[in-house]
Amino acid sequence: MRRNEKMKKLLKKIFILSLIVIFIIAFSSSGAQGGSDGAGTDSAQTQESTDGKSTLTIWASGSDNVRQVFETLIDDFNNNSEYADKYQAELQFMLSGTGTQSMTDMLAAAYKAKQTDTDYDLVDLGGDDLSKVISQIGEEAFVKLDKNKIPNSENVEAKSALATDYVQAYRGTTVILAYDSEKVPTPPKTMDELVQWMKDNPGRFAYNAPGTGGAGDSFVRTSVYNYMPEEAITSDDPSWEDQWTEGFDFLKSIHPYMYQSGGSVVYPSKNQGALDLLNQGEIDMCPNWADMVLSQRAEGTLKDTIKITQIDPSLTGSLQSLAIPTFGSNEEGAYAFMNYILTTDAQEILVKQMAAIPLIDTAQLDMTGYEDVESLDVSNFRIMSIGDLSTDFNEKWDNEIGTLN
Repeated sequence: MRRNEKMKKLLKKIFILSLIVIFIIAFSSSGAQGGSDGAGTDSAQTQESTDGKSTLTIWASGSDNVRQVFETLIDDFNNNSEYADKYQAELQFMLSGTGTQSMTDMLAAAYKAKQTDTDYDLVDLGGDDLSKVISQIGEEAFVKLDKNKIPNSENVEAKSALATDYVQAYRGTTVILAYDSEKVPTPPKTMDELVQWMKDNPGRFAYNAPGTGGAGDSFVRTSVYNYMPEEAITSDDPSWEDQWTEGFDFLKSIHPYMYQSGGSVVYPSKNQGALDLLNQGEIDMCPNWADMVLSQRAEGTLKDTIKITQIDPSLTGSLQSLAIPTFGSNEEGAYAFMNYILTTDAQEILVKQMAAIPLIDTAQLDMTGYEDVESLDVSNFRIMSIGDLSTDFNEKWDNEIGTLN
């Protein structure tokens, strides 16, 4: 009996001790878990309260000079006293020609998948990219802009021809005529005047073969499409090819007056090839990108006597614009950067770093070294986008013009 009682007491003690151990373990586990959750919440709250900034992701694509200027702009924005306490801008850049999926395709895929709260807060679009994404997903994929949230837009008269109410233009780019002012004191102002100058100065004009650079593309397409209805320059309808004949006849007519080497007409390769001929004094005039000419002249790699002018009808150009996708996550920050990029500081960065054509009054800017840009009127820019017709166009040029003696 006594042994049984002792055994019962022992079991009772073991049972009580077990309960105590279980209680301690449970309490410790609960306390540790609660402490962990509390620490995580406190940490997040501390970051939000001490930082207080919202991340703004800006997407852009293009050549490396575009990446460099956006990095400078974003750094200036993040350190600007008006925005520094509210936003932290970051860049997602896609280098052109890398073979990766294009930014426009990525935007279209995200919209069609009905994604929301993405990091597509603000996107840089212009020319072909803008027309492509609008054709894929429409204007409704972007926020219809409230210009009251972009007060600096009052200083900008230029507007995109596409999705006007959904994009904010911030810089211009165009193909122009580059010429040596020592040899050409009075440059032509119209296509007719340019043709007369070619005839009076045979061999002193060149354009690069289309397909090797945008300047040559612009010149030959402008020449051909000048004989066609204006709406044709933004259409990829194959039926327009039937109307190329008159323009190609024009190109054939000016062929004998082009630059020659070894007794034969030579069309240089690439934009730089034509510009090198101009810089070396082999020619006196050629079509080229305004930013390319001005930036090289500012760097000292191009003669100071080389200047730029535009003709009427103008060679093709475009307005680069910013848009806010409806499926982004920081609309307020996007508006802030739109407003910032139209400030004098930002516009000067664009001019000085990439020879962009500013969209605010140049009288407000230091244009030292870029005085010629003031002669360019962005309101007269012609945006050409003929899609897959460009392949047929270049083949026709190769067969009918490139083979001429």
